[in-house]
Amino acid sequence: MLNDRWDLQVATDDPAVVAGLDTFDTSFITYGTTAAAVWDAARADPACVMAQAKAAALEMFLQTGQSTAKAGPWLRQAGPYLSKTTEREKLWHAQVAAWVAGDAETAIALCREIATRWPQDLAAVKMTQFHMFHVGDLAGMLEIAEAALPVHRHIAEMHGMLAFGLEEMNRLDEAEAAGRRAIEMKRAEPWAHHAIAHVMETQGRCAEGFDFMIGLSDSWADRNSFMLSHNWWHAALFAIDSDQPEAALRLYDDHVWGVWKDYSQDQVNAVALLARLEFAELDVGDRWQDVADYIETRGPEHVEPFLDAHYLLGLTRAGRDAAAATLLASLHDHVARQNDQHLMGRIWRAVGLPLAEGVAAYGRADWRAAFNRLKPALDGLQQIGGSHAQRDLFWQLWLRAGAHAGEITTVKPYLEQRIADRPGVAKHRRELAQLAQI
Repeated sequence: MLNDRWDLQVATDDPAVVAGLDTFDTSFITYGTTAAAVWDAARADPACVMAQAKAAALEMFLQTGQSTAKAGPWLRQAGPYLSKTTEREKLWHAQVAAWVAGDAETAIALCREIATRWPQDLAAVKMTQFHMFHVGDLAGMLEIAEAALPVHRHIAEMHGMLAFGLEEMNRLDEAEAAGRRAIEMKRAEPWAHHAIAHVMETQGRCAEGFDFMIGLSDSWADRNSFMLSHNWWHAALFAIDSDQPEAALRLYDDHVWGVWKDYSQDQVNAVALLARLEFAELDVGDRWQDVADYIETRGPEHVEPFLDAHYLLGLTRAGRDAAAATLLASLHDHVARQNDQHLMGRIWRAVGLPLAEGVAAYGRADWRAAFNRLKPALDGLQQIGGSHAQRDLFWQLWLRAGAHAGEITTVKPYLEQRIADRPGVAKHRRELAQLAQI
């Protein structure tokens, strides 16, 4: 037995394996680029259950159609050694196995158990928040962060996790305070930057938010592609909210799209930003085609409803109707096979499928179908994961589809409420003016 960075036992006698595990945990918590060290650690000691579990977790983080198949061998490798390892390692293995099996409820319960019994394990706290975020358990995200805070008050990333949980629960002032505390402790804490960007976006502090993110952007350069491109994405949203779509387009070209074009989250950022630029009546040229090239090579994967909806929008806006039809048909088959005993099965059926159908209809300019199919999905949208800001894309699609379908009296109050909620956001006044022109 050796101790890891949390001063907790791991069943291995190889210090290099523990170093690989520590590197994975650090990279996971800080959005670094060295998480793949865990694969070397897992190969170096096939009997180390923790290394096999985290190697499988990294496969799942990549969010491809092959992720579950690639994660399986790591988990099976650990099988003969489960009876000889620590209880914490058994639970880590079990929660990743539940994740691979699509059983989000079990994965969350097991993660929560780890974080509760061994609160020193900040990677388990982060993993619990990750799983909860992807099914919309926002209260749980905050609860697990608040429970872990007393053990990790000295760690900036803990305050970043707390800030995001507070923001998603709409406790905005507390969220900003926690985020600023994190930055005081460590300027290069990008998740705290991200949480404060959400606060400022929600409050309509466009100019301040843009300056805030640009002022910290130098500290993102060595972060992984998700954190790098997503924080720039937030900066671009501030530009759009200020009715400066040309500035947002420059950020798209320079920072948002092109870091790792094969990665799901980079594709999501690109699709969501291009759509918003078009909402602002900006001609994005052939940029949809470049994004669709990468989405189309994925084929039907159905990793998460949130991803499929973005893929469909990217494909339809690029005119890839055959690929979109194939994805949608495959999704129908996927949903038909879902087990409603699992939370994700229920989410796919109740929210994921109507959302995908509505997005595909929007991309085809079938406004009535888009308006009708998107609305029932919006009622449960939180369950598909993504932040408030990310999920707002689908509300905007519904509002625009409704306007084109002649549902002016239905959508106008929603647009007026946006102005009331964020009176300083120039974009909302333009959106209401556009309604009168349709």
